[in-house]
Amino acid sequence: MSRQERAVLVDRVVVPFEGRGAGAGPLAWGQQQVWEAMVDIGSSLPMGGVVAVTDGRTVEDFVRELRFHMCRYPSMRTLLRFGGDGTVTQEIFGEGETALEIHEGEDPGEDPAAVAEALAARWREREFDYDSEWPLRMGVVRHRGAVTHVVALMCHIAADLGGVEVMMRDLAAADPGPHTAPSPLDLALAQREPGMRRHTAAAMRYWEHHLRTVPLSVLGDAADTGDPTFCRLHWRSPALHLASARLAARAGADPAWVLLAALATGLHRVGRSPFVALGIIGNRFRPSLREVVSPLTQDGLCVLDVAGASAEQAIARARSASMSASKYAYYDPADRAALEERVGRDRGARVDLRVLYNDRRTSAAPPPGAEDPRAALARTELREEPAAFLGPKLMFHVEESPDAVSLIMEVDTRYLSLPDARRLLKEAERFAVEA
Repeated sequence: MSRQERAVLVDRVVVPFEGRGAGAGPLAWGQQQVWEAMVDIGSSLPMGGVVAVTDGRTVEDFVRELRFHMCRYPSMRTLLRFGGDGTVTQEIFGEGETALEIHEGEDPGEDPAAVAEALAARWREREFDYDSEWPLRMGVVRHRGAVTHVVALMCHIAADLGGVEVMMRDLAAADPGPHTAPSPLDLALAQREPGMRRHTAAAMRYWEHHLRTVPLSVLGDAADTGDPTFCRLHWRSPALHLASARLAARAGADPAWVLLAALATGLHRVGRSPFVALGIIGNRFRPSLREVVSPLTQDGLCVLDVAGASAEQAIARARSASMSASKYAYYDPADRAALEERVGRDRGARVDLRVLYNDRRTSAAPPPGAEDPRAALARTELREEPAAFLGPKLMFHVEESPDAVSLIMEVDTRYLSLPDARRLLKEAERFAVEA
């Protein structure tokens, strides 16, 4: 580590807290899915990072902020408990203590931004101690007596991005009022009620229909393509953004459905069809879950066949596939696991569901611009880099961007070669621009 990256812990301010909701019980459905991913990857999947402090806030201000989060949200006061039989449960505490760490550079001349980034990197690499460490790490970097940066990382078992947004809104509000949303234990209890059992049963009927009818593997068998095995493609298309906005306005559709139809068409044109993917569904469109600070994200099964469809038909099918994936993405993970095993026995093999689709956008789409999408084709950008293996064969991550479709695609080139991956993106763009 270079001299400019050394962060020295100079103090820890003890922060006492207390709050409602103490108790112990099972993990809620979203927590179960996150925990399984954490175990598979060997990471706490932390969220957060570094924010520069430019408004004169002090250590005392951040002590109050940390206390606010710990007192208000039961998930911040939660530790995991591990049974001898492999079961994982949780315990919410009604009171306790945490600490705000204060860091400085080893030398007064060091760049405080580099010090903060080094601290964040170190915290990301170190897994949380799930049975003894609170799921929120928070510290400040001080330079020549003033706080210059705050570093905050949260274990994914405590919240998802939607939950973090709730926390930030509450913090910014002058008087957020009491937090009345269900705690993780409240959710786990509610999910055992008969109504939720019926909801899971309906979801499993939807999943079973598709698991029995889709191809066992849309991407086919592995082949040596000569490409780097795992590759990440960063793609930015102003043309697809413009065309999608116009198509959405013309069809009275959501631009997200247009993009889904475009990518399914691109995959179809490189010989992989239908589009069968696990969509990452936030579940916060359900009114009772909107303000929850706990993981709610679960897999939704998105099946979209665009073979022989016009652009309008493909978008209509994408709408149906997207809405069904969302509708049936709130269920007991144990029931899904049992279903996949049962169908796998009946079909002689389990359906390969290692294609992921994650539309991370939360902002409303802007109205279509006046520029001709064809004129914007020249501004398409594509950058490629090696990637670490994370398990899926193909992953689409749609990012926020005000003036382009911004997409990160991670691909196992044994199943989809780099030339085919590039062509998939080009065909998706062509689908929307030509339509």
